[in-house]
Amino acid sequence: MATTEKNILTRLYIVVGFLFLFAIAVLVKLVSIQMVDGDKYRKLAMDRTEKMFTIAPNRGNLYSDDGSLLATSVSRYSIRFDAETVSNKDFEEHVKPLSDALSKMFNKPSSYYQQLFRKAKANKNRYKLIARNLDYSDYMKVKEFPLFNKGPYKGGLIVEQKTVREHPLGKMAERSVGYERVDENGYYTRVGLEGAFGEYLRGIEGKRLKQKIAKGQWKPIGFDNIVEPKDGYDVISTIDINIQDIAHHALLGQLEKYKADHGSVIVMETKTGEVKAISNLGINSDGRYYERLNYAVGESHEPGSTFKLMSLVAALEDKVVDTSTVIDTEKGQWRVYDRTVRDSKWGGYGKISVAKAFELSSNTAFAKIIHNNYKDNPGKFVNRLMNMDLHKELGLPINGEGKPVIRYPGDKGWSGISLAWMSHGYEVSLTPLQTLTFYNAIANDGEMVKPRLIKEVREWDKTILKFDKEVINPSICSKETVKKVQQLLKDVVEKDYGTGHGLYSPNFSMAGKTGTCQKDYVSKDPNKLKYISTFAGYFPADNPKYSCIVVIHEPDKSVGYYGADVSGPVFKSIAQKIYATNPLTDEIEDLRPEGAQLDKNYEQYYAKAQQDYKILPNVKGMSGMDAVALLENLGIEVEVRGNGKVMKQSISQGTNLNNVKKIILELS
Repeated sequence: MATTEKNILTRLYIVVGFLFLFAIAVLVKLVSIQMVDGDKYRKLAMDRTEKMFTIAPNRGNLYSDDGSLLATSVSRYSIRFDAETVSNKDFEEHVKPLSDALSKMFNKPSSYYQQLFRKAKANKNRYKLIARNLDYSDYMKVKEFPLFNKGPYKGGLIVEQKTVREHPLGKMAERSVGYERVDENGYYTRVGLEGAFGEYLRGIEGKRLKQKIAKGQWKPIGFDNIVEPKDGYDVISTIDINIQDIAHHALLGQLEKYKADHGSVIVMETKTGEVKAISNLGINSDGRYYERLNYAVGESHEPGSTFKLMSLVAALEDKVVDTSTVIDTEKGQWRVYDRTVRDSKWGGYGKISVAKAFELSSNTAFAKIIHNNYKDNPGKFVNRLMNMDLHKELGLPINGEGKPVIRYPGDKGWSGISLAWMSHGYEVSLTPLQTLTFYNAIANDGEMVKPRLIKEVREWDKTILKFDKEVINPSICSKETVKKVQQLLKDVVEKDYGTGHGLYSPNFSMAGKTGTCQKDYVSKDPNKLKYISTFAGYFPADNPKYSCIVVIHEPDKSVGYYGADVSGPVFKSIAQKIYATNPLTDEIEDLRPEGAQLDKNYEQYYAKAQQDYKILPNVKGMSGMDAVALLENLGIEVEVRGNGKVMKQSISQGTNLNNVKKIILELS
């Protein structure tokens, strides 16, 4: 008996001892949590019940030079269905009328939607997609459909909103307008104007503290944001949408005619360097053309005969020849070491002047001019090209500018034939925009200006940053040389033997140079030989207002491949239509102070903006940019169609603002 009691007491002491040790361990852990890991666990608890959410700012708008929208942000909505929150009674009562309503809106059979809902109900699907990418007006309609009008808890309605970037011009200039994307690691992909000026457009995110409530939802804590979001600035580009439209369709038509691989067009204002149009089209697997890559800025390639202008300017500046110097074209072939330079005309042109050699685009003549006069000091020729800044990038804000290649004696790839080949556009490489910048400098009497794509950054009526004309080189060559080559560029088109004479029109003047460059010429298979067809120049020939380059890659050789035939007509079409819409002859100088019309437009907008509106204002006659700003400030969603000034508004003036959710503006 005593032994049994002793065993029981021993076990009891063991249990008590274990409990005592356990209590000490719990106490130690509590102290550790409180004193050592307290902050860690408090944060963990806070993260599970409270969370800081970011508030996306409104991205600024991108406008053309006349205030028309190139890119803007709009809300898009996806509708999903939570089958678990809907009672069986409500589901059976409303599933058919709901399906009928969806059928009418989205042009699908009612049975399709009934089957979709019943399957979701049977599978207890809490996140079934019903529709996506709805605009605001369609979203508001769906919210009022049977069952959905009961809200998220009884009607199973789940709404997801996202902001997307839209381009009112559609696919036209899509690559130049570009985009800016950020991945989950915070790395940005920047393309075109949107990417180049994203720091101004994107704005600053806000912060809002929210608390987790039932069913995994979060509600804001308090009434104010921790950090208010700051909307992005608006960016005004130099693009003229009318010229952009002309350039886009002229290029597209010629690419289709010649079944080419891709091409680009740039139109630039001579004095300021403002890029008025930039179009890049490439063919896809379906045989259709779209804005695939920014070839105009990013594709550096051998320019072919358009480089003869650079060679001629160098030779004239160094006074190794004059325009009247006679050159023997050697029956169209001239051998340099183990290679032969050939003219496009069989038998050559005989003995001709330097001026005529340029107008006829003789390869042999230019190879002789440059090789014979610089072979003892080839660095002199290259230095002259570099003095004209041909070896430098333009330093554009847009990412991906192609690098120019101007080799120096001793560089990799330099050989005894380099001078002869460089003279007519081989063994050098330039992008279309870099080539155009040089031609624009000739049109601009020797002043080389930096191409400019943006005019200013604005916050409503306030200019945040202004981009003025930027001079790269005040004088790439002497005035005497400029005048000589200006006349030759004019003669290329006007003289009946000039390579560009087929573009001549007595109604308006043009000046420029054709270029036909072989591509993939290393291959000995003639079937693999391809071409790049180019025309670069300016108009009018006297007192030029615009410069332009057209580059078309790999036209179908059976249809044609010479620059004058392939790219030249695009240049002429653009010049002709710009002349037709903006006559450049017999203009009367505007004697009003600069910006008077702009000030008048702004005063009109500002006067309207200051009114305390209860009813919808009349915005007819206002610029698209000002009308959108005014209406959006009133809380109205605005859809813009067209460009220019407002010609029509979908909701009449005087309508009570409480009844206006969205308005459509037609611009012209």
